[in-house]
Amino acid sequence: MASFPDFVNENEIGKAKFIGELIPPVAPFDQKSGRETWTVAFAPDGSYFAWSQGHRIVRLVPWKNCLASFSVRKEDRSSGAGPQRLSRQNSEGSLLPGEPREHTIDCGDIVWGLAFGSSVPEKQSRCVNIEWHRFKFGQDQLLLATGLNNGRIKIWDVYTGKLLLNLMDHTDIVRDLTFAPDGSLVLVSASRDKTLRVWDLKDDGNMVKVLRGHQNWVYCSAFSPDSSVLCSVGAGKAVFLWDMDKYTLIRKLEGHHNDVVSCEFSPDGALLATASYDTRIIVWDPHAATVLFELGHLFPPPSPIFAGGANDRWVRSVAFCHDGRHIASVTDDRLMRFWSIDEKSPQAIGPLANGLCCAFSTDGSVLAAGSRDGSVHFWASPHSIASLQHLCRMTLRRVMPTQQVYTLPIPFSMQDYLAYKTL
Repeated sequence: MASFPDFVNENEIGKAKFIGELIPPVAPFDQKSGRETWTVAFAPDGSYFAWSQGHRIVRLVPWKNCLASFSVRKEDRSSGAGPQRLSRQNSEGSLLPGEPREHTIDCGDIVWGLAFGSSVPEKQSRCVNIEWHRFKFGQDQLLLATGLNNGRIKIWDVYTGKLLLNLMDHTDIVRDLTFAPDGSLVLVSASRDKTLRVWDLKDDGNMVKVLRGHQNWVYCSAFSPDSSVLCSVGAGKAVFLWDMDKYTLIRKLEGHHNDVVSCEFSPDGALLATASYDTRIIVWDPHAATVLFELGHLFPPPSPIFAGGANDRWVRSVAFCHDGRHIASVTDDRLMRFWSIDEKSPQAIGPLANGLCCAFSTDGSVLAAGSRDGSVHFWASPHSIASLQHLCRMTLRRVMPTQQVYTLPIPFSMQDYLAYKTL
């Protein structure tokens, strides 16, 4: 069994450019359990990076300062001063007034989910009957939601590190959190209690709806770019699509053979990537509910009966780059992979022991991946210039579903290109 198909020479695959890592402080008698970095996140405006470094702690780091530190460490390394490692220490004393400040947040329990949310004043709360609210989130508000082991969700002010809200309704671990990208401050939580819950933070964190349908743990959820559709994935091969205007189930996508643990939409909403313990990433057309292509991590591919068990190739996380052309995956075979949607083999790989999660920076230039020891590793994304064709395709697909593409009075080959059928 191999990590790459026979026609691929592993030695010829590009090596991802490693740029640095964040290492949590090691306490005396530190236990291995509870140190995991289950999630990493970048602020929508690119100002902050957050990671759960284990033992209840979330670290909020100004991303610009983090990158600058990596550059300094790179220069030190080139001069023989040591590896590019950065153990984060509070450096507020050297900051100018108004600059982002680093914060260490003790969440009170193991942190499983992280999500940044920012407000758009024009997006009003769905609860129109309440004229008074305790919180009036402004345009410059930046929030961090943390999902905890005890089923609670805590909402923090990123700029001050202060606790704003404590949301309590889940009865088991809150595995994942995601904010609607439209600035409405609608938050969706995915839990091991087999439910998803929708919260309206502009209505002081009141719960709007409980989405039921999963028969097992819910691992992850993701909004489409226009916030109209939510994908949720979980144990038992589950991939669900929800209408977030009506809070109803649209359809189930069938194709995986094991638990599905991660999902993300492409920036134009035309593609949906789901990662599973069956060693595959499936890229779907969410509008047509069809499989466009698969990215395999074990060759020859395991049959469905074997894909449902342990195989040392479980895919832990998938992330879509903001250029709409690259995908990253983290797998149990101690590798991180960069994929191009135009190729069936990885474009670049990087070593990553015990990886658990990954996320692209806001501008898509850096990938962050968290591991079981509480550290985060960073790689530069593959450099490429998107074609004008692809940019036009993304622009069109942001506002046009697949069904409308095939009604356009253009040649079939162009319709297939716009529908990503030529991949």
